[in-house]
Amino acid sequence: MKKEEICYTKHAILKIFDGRGMEKVRFRPCIDIHNGRVKQIIGGSLRDQGDSAAENFVASQDAAFFAKLYREKGLVGGHVILLNSLASEYYEETKAQALNALQAYPGGLQIGGGMNPSNGEFFLKAGASHVIVTSYVFQDGRLREERLKDMLLAVGRDHLVLDLSCRRRDGDYYIVTDRWQKYTNMKLDSETIAMLSECCAEFLIHAVDVEGKAQGMEEELVELLGKECRIPATYAGGIHNFQDLQRLKTLGKEKIDFTIGSALDLFGGAMKLEDVLGF
Repeated sequence: MKKEEICYTKHAILKIFDGRGMEKVRFRPCIDIHNGRVKQIIGGSLRDQGDSAAENFVASQDAAFFAKLYREKGLVGGHVILLNSLASEYYEETKAQALNALQAYPGGLQIGGGMNPSNGEFFLKAGASHVIVTSYVFQDGRLREERLKDMLLAVGRDHLVLDLSCRRRDGDYYIVTDRWQKYTNMKLDSETIAMLSECCAEFLIHAVDVEGKAQGMEEELVELLGKECRIPATYAGGIHNFQDLQRLKTLGKEKIDFTIGSALDLFGGAMKLEDVLGF
Protein backbone atom coordinates (compact mmCIF):
# COMPACT_ATOMS: atom_id res chain seq x y z
CA MET A 1 0.00 0.00 0.00
CA LYS A 2 1.36 3.41 -0.93
CA LYS A 3 1.90 5.96 1.85
CA GLU A 4 -0.71 8.31 0.43
CA GLU A 5 -3.27 5.49 0.55
CA ILE A 6 -2.85 4.75 4.25
CA CYS A 7 -5.46 7.25 5.39
CA TYR A 8 -8.11 5.87 3.06
CA THR A 9 -8.30 2.55 4.92
CA LYS A 10 -10.03 3.00 8.26
CA HIS A 11 -8.43 0.04 9.99
CA ALA A 12 -4.93 0.38 8.57
CA ILE A 13 -2.07 0.18 11.02
CA LEU A 14 -0.83 3.75 11.12
CA LYS A 15 2.66 4.96 11.78
CA ILE A 16 2.43 8.08 13.94
CA PHE A 17 5.58 10.10 14.57
CA ASP A 18 5.61 11.49 18.11
CA GLY A 19 6.53 15.16 18.17
CA ARG A 20 6.34 15.68 14.40
CA GLY A 21 5.96 19.40 13.77
CA MET A 22 5.21 20.10 17.43
CA GLU A 23 6.44 23.26 19.12
CA LYS A 24 5.61 25.07 22.33
CA VAL A 25 2.01 26.15 22.88
CA ARG A 26 1.09 28.97 20.53
CA PHE A 27 -1.73 31.49 20.36
CA ARG A 28 -3.51 31.21 17.01
CA PRO A 29 -5.54 34.32 16.13
CA CYS A 30 -8.89 34.20 14.37
CA ILE A 31 -10.97 36.24 11.94
CA ASP A 32 -14.56 34.98 11.82
CA ILE A 33 -16.65 36.53 9.05
CA HIS A 34 -20.44 36.39 8.91
CA ASN A 35 -22.71 38.34 6.56
CA GLY A 36 -19.68 40.30 5.37
CA ARG A 37 -18.61 41.47 8.85
CA VAL A 38 -15.95 40.35 11.31
CA LYS A 39 -17.85 38.95 14.28
CA GLN A 40 -17.74 36.79 17.34
CA ILE A 41 -20.83 34.61 17.65
CA ILE A 42 -22.14 31.87 19.90
CA GLY A 43 -21.18 28.87 17.79
CA GLY A 44 -24.19 26.70 18.52
CA SER A 45 -26.56 29.49 17.44
CA LEU A 46 -25.44 29.64 13.79
CA ARG A 47 -28.23 28.91 11.31
CA ASP A 48 -28.25 28.86 7.53
CA GLN A 49 -31.91 29.81 7.45
CA GLY A 50 -31.99 33.57 7.51
CA ASP A 51 -28.18 33.67 7.90
CA SER A 52 -28.74 34.19 11.61
CA ALA A 53 -26.48 33.88 14.64
CA ALA A 54 -26.38 35.18 18.21
CA GLU A 55 -23.69 37.84 18.17
CA ASN A 56 -21.25 38.66 20.94
CA PHE A 57 -19.32 41.28 19.00
CA VAL A 58 -19.40 42.95 15.60
CA ALA A 59 -16.19 44.75 14.60
CA SER A 60 -16.17 48.18 13.05
CA GLN A 61 -12.92 47.27 11.28
CA ASP A 62 -12.70 44.99 8.26
CA ALA A 63 -10.94 41.63 8.04
CA ALA A 64 -7.80 43.17 6.53
CA PHE A 65 -7.34 45.32 9.64
CA PHE A 66 -7.06 42.24 11.85
CA ALA A 67 -4.83 40.44 9.35
CA LYS A 68 -2.40 43.37 9.32
CA LEU A 69 -2.40 43.47 13.12
CA TYR A 70 -1.59 39.76 13.32
CA ARG A 71 1.18 40.21 10.76
CA GLU A 72 2.68 43.10 12.76
CA LYS A 73 2.62 40.95 15.90
CA GLY A 74 4.32 38.08 14.09
CA LEU A 75 1.43 35.69 14.74
CA VAL A 76 1.25 32.78 12.32
CA GLY A 77 -1.16 29.92 11.76
CA GLY A 78 -4.33 31.83 12.58
CA HIS A 79 -7.55 31.07 10.77
CA VAL A 80 -10.06 32.99 8.69
CA ILE A 81 -13.49 31.34 8.78
CA LEU A 82 -16.30 32.09 6.33
CA LEU A 83 -19.44 31.46 8.36
CA ASN A 84 -21.91 31.78 5.49
CA SER A 85 -22.77 28.83 3.28
CA LEU A 86 -21.93 28.84 -0.42
CA ALA A 87 -25.65 29.29 -1.10
CA SER A 88 -26.01 32.35 1.13
CA GLU A 89 -26.80 35.74 -0.36
CA TYR A 90 -23.98 37.06 1.83
CA TYR A 91 -21.36 34.55 0.69
CA GLU A 92 -19.67 36.77 -1.92
CA GLU A 93 -19.44 39.65 0.55
CA THR A 94 -17.97 37.36 3.17
CA LYS A 95 -15.57 35.86 0.62
CA ALA A 96 -14.37 39.34 -0.41
CA GLN A 97 -13.55 40.14 3.22
CA ALA A 98 -11.63 36.88 3.54
CA LEU A 99 -9.63 37.55 0.38
CA ASN A 100 -8.71 41.00 1.66
CA ALA A 101 -7.38 39.41 4.83
CA LEU A 102 -5.29 36.89 2.88
CA GLN A 103 -3.86 39.66 0.71
CA ALA A 104 -2.98 41.68 3.81
CA TYR A 105 -1.07 38.75 5.34
CA PRO A 106 -0.05 36.34 2.58
CA GLY A 107 1.13 33.00 3.92
CA GLY A 108 0.21 33.86 7.49
CA LEU A 109 -3.39 32.68 7.70
CA GLN A 110 -5.39 29.54 7.09
CA ILE A 111 -8.88 29.66 5.61
CA GLY A 112 -12.00 27.57 6.16
CA GLY A 113 -15.70 27.57 5.39
CA GLY A 114 -17.03 25.93 2.24
CA MET A 115 -13.64 24.59 1.15
CA ASN A 116 -13.62 21.88 -1.53
CA PRO A 117 -11.32 20.61 -4.32
CA SER A 118 -12.68 23.20 -6.74
CA ASN A 119 -11.85 26.27 -4.67
CA GLY A 120 -9.05 25.05 -2.40
CA GLU A 121 -6.26 25.81 -4.85
CA PHE A 122 -7.80 29.22 -5.54
CA PHE A 123 -7.58 30.22 -1.88
CA LEU A 124 -4.01 28.92 -1.58
CA LYS A 125 -3.01 31.04 -4.56
CA ALA A 126 -4.83 33.98 -2.98
CA GLY A 127 -2.47 33.81 0.01
CA ALA A 128 -3.78 31.16 2.44
CA SER A 129 -1.16 28.88 3.96
CA HIS A 130 -3.70 26.05 4.45
CA VAL A 131 -7.31 25.27 3.72
CA ILE A 132 -9.53 23.99 6.54
CA VAL A 133 -12.11 21.36 5.67
CA THR A 134 -14.96 19.58 7.43
CA SER A 135 -18.25 19.40 5.57
CA TYR A 136 -16.81 18.36 2.22
CA VAL A 137 -15.17 15.22 3.61
CA PHE A 138 -17.83 14.45 6.23
CA GLN A 139 -20.89 14.25 4.02
CA ASP A 140 -24.25 12.67 4.86
CA GLY A 141 -23.13 12.14 8.42
CA ARG A 142 -20.07 10.04 7.73
CA LEU A 143 -16.47 10.21 6.54
CA ARG A 144 -16.30 10.02 2.76
CA GLU A 145 -12.82 8.68 2.09
CA GLU A 146 -12.99 9.34 -1.65
CA ARG A 147 -13.72 13.00 -0.91
CA LEU A 148 -10.78 13.19 1.48
CA LYS A 149 -8.60 11.75 -1.27
CA ASP A 150 -9.91 14.41 -3.67
CA MET A 151 -8.95 17.16 -1.21
CA LEU A 152 -5.48 15.71 -0.78
CA LEU A 153 -4.99 15.59 -4.54
CA ALA A 154 -6.23 19.16 -4.90
CA VAL A 155 -4.22 20.93 -2.19
CA GLY A 156 -1.71 18.40 -0.81
CA ARG A 157 -1.43 17.04 2.70
CA ASP A 158 0.95 19.81 3.79
CA HIS A 159 -1.71 22.44 3.08
CA LEU A 160 -4.73 20.60 4.50
CA VAL A 161 -6.22 21.19 7.96
CA LEU A 162 -9.06 18.95 9.08
CA ASP A 163 -11.64 20.68 11.24
CA LEU A 164 -12.79 18.15 13.83
CA SER A 165 -15.09 20.52 15.69
CA CYS A 166 -17.43 18.56 17.89
CA ARG A 167 -20.39 18.50 20.24
CA ARG A 168 -21.34 16.15 23.05
CA ARG A 169 -24.00 13.51 22.53
CA ASP A 170 -24.69 10.58 24.86
CA GLY A 171 -21.49 11.31 26.75
CA ASP A 172 -19.16 11.28 23.73
CA TYR A 173 -17.83 13.93 21.36
CA TYR A 174 -19.08 13.69 17.78
CA ILE A 175 -17.72 15.63 14.83
CA VAL A 176 -20.25 18.15 13.50
CA THR A 177 -20.50 19.70 10.03
CA ASP A 178 -22.30 22.36 8.00
CA ARG A 179 -21.32 25.26 10.23
CA TRP A 180 -21.66 22.97 13.28
CA GLN A 181 -25.36 22.27 12.66
CA LYS A 182 -25.27 18.55 11.75
CA TYR A 183 -23.90 15.60 13.69
CA THR A 184 -21.85 12.93 11.96
CA ASN A 185 -21.66 9.33 13.15
CA MET A 186 -17.95 9.76 13.85
CA LYS A 187 -16.75 9.99 17.43
CA LEU A 188 -13.74 12.13 18.16
CA ASP A 189 -11.65 9.53 19.94
CA SER A 190 -8.17 8.00 19.85
CA GLU A 191 -8.92 5.86 16.79
CA THR A 192 -10.30 8.77 14.75
CA ILE A 193 -7.43 11.06 15.71
CA ALA A 194 -4.81 8.43 14.84
CA MET A 195 -6.39 7.63 11.48
CA LEU A 196 -6.86 11.23 10.36
CA SER A 197 -3.41 12.31 11.57
CA GLU A 198 -1.94 10.67 8.48
CA CYS A 199 -4.20 12.67 6.17
CA CYS A 200 -3.48 16.30 7.03
CA ALA A 201 -0.97 18.78 8.37
CA GLU A 202 -3.01 19.96 11.36
CA PHE A 203 -6.29 19.74 13.23
CA LEU A 204 -8.61 22.58 14.24
CA ILE A 205 -11.13 21.67 16.94
CA HIS A 206 -13.90 23.94 18.18
CA ALA A 207 -15.78 22.78 21.27
CA VAL A 208 -19.06 23.97 19.81
CA ASP A 209 -21.20 23.75 22.95
CA VAL A 210 -18.99 26.31 24.72
CA GLU A 211 -17.84 28.26 21.64
CA GLY A 212 -18.49 31.99 22.01
CA LYS A 213 -19.74 31.74 25.60
CA ALA A 214 -16.44 32.66 27.34
CA GLN A 215 -17.44 30.58 30.36
CA GLY A 216 -14.73 27.93 30.41
CA MET A 217 -13.24 25.19 28.26
CA GLU A 218 -14.32 21.64 27.57
CA GLU A 219 -11.52 20.27 29.74
CA GLU A 220 -12.20 16.64 28.89
CA LEU A 221 -11.80 17.45 25.21
CA VAL A 222 -8.53 19.32 25.80
CA GLU A 223 -7.23 16.35 27.79
CA LEU A 224 -8.15 13.98 24.95
CA LEU A 225 -6.31 16.14 22.43
CA GLY A 226 -3.24 16.40 24.64
CA LYS A 227 -3.13 12.64 25.03
CA GLU A 228 -3.81 11.59 21.44
CA CYS A 229 -2.63 14.31 19.01
CA ARG A 230 0.70 13.73 17.31
CA ILE A 231 0.40 16.55 14.79
CA PRO A 232 -0.25 20.25 15.49
CA ALA A 233 -3.75 20.90 16.82
CA THR A 234 -5.57 24.07 17.78
CA TYR A 235 -8.33 24.16 20.39
CA ALA A 236 -11.07 26.81 20.38
CA GLY A 237 -14.01 27.29 22.69
CA GLY A 238 -14.81 28.90 26.02
CA ILE A 239 -11.38 30.22 27.05
CA HIS A 240 -12.07 33.30 29.18
CA ASN A 241 -9.17 33.85 31.59
CA PHE A 242 -5.57 32.95 32.26
CA GLN A 243 -6.54 30.12 34.59
CA ASP A 244 -8.07 28.49 31.51
CA LEU A 245 -4.81 28.93 29.64
CA GLN A 246 -2.85 27.31 32.46
CA ARG A 247 -5.30 24.39 32.52
CA LEU A 248 -5.01 24.07 28.73
CA LYS A 249 -1.24 24.00 29.00
CA THR A 250 -1.39 21.26 31.64
CA LEU A 251 -4.21 19.12 30.24
CA GLY A 252 -2.91 19.53 26.69
CA LYS A 253 0.57 18.39 27.76
CA GLU A 254 2.04 21.68 26.51
CA LYS A 255 1.43 20.86 22.84
CA ILE A 256 -2.12 22.03 22.04
CA ASP A 257 -2.35 25.50 20.50
CA PHE A 258 -5.32 27.72 21.26
CA THR A 259 -7.42 30.54 19.96
CA ILE A 260 -9.45 33.09 21.91
CA GLY A 261 -12.48 34.83 20.48
CA SER A 262 -15.08 36.67 22.54
CA ALA A 263 -12.87 36.91 25.64
CA LEU A 264 -10.09 38.78 23.78
CA ASP A 265 -9.97 42.57 24.05
CA LEU A 266 -9.89 42.86 20.25
CA PHE A 267 -13.42 41.47 20.27
CA GLY A 268 -14.79 43.23 23.35
CA GLY A 269 -13.45 40.86 26.01
CA ALA A 270 -11.29 41.37 29.09
CA MET A 271 -8.17 39.39 28.08
CA LYS A 272 -5.60 41.76 26.63
CA LEU A 273 -3.81 40.52 23.52
CA GLU A 274 -0.41 41.61 24.83
CA ASP A 275 -0.95 39.68 28.06
CA VAL A 276 -1.98 36.57 26.11
CA LEU A 277 1.19 36.82 24.02
CA GLY A 278 3.23 37.30 27.19
CA PHE A 279 1.70 34.15 28.66
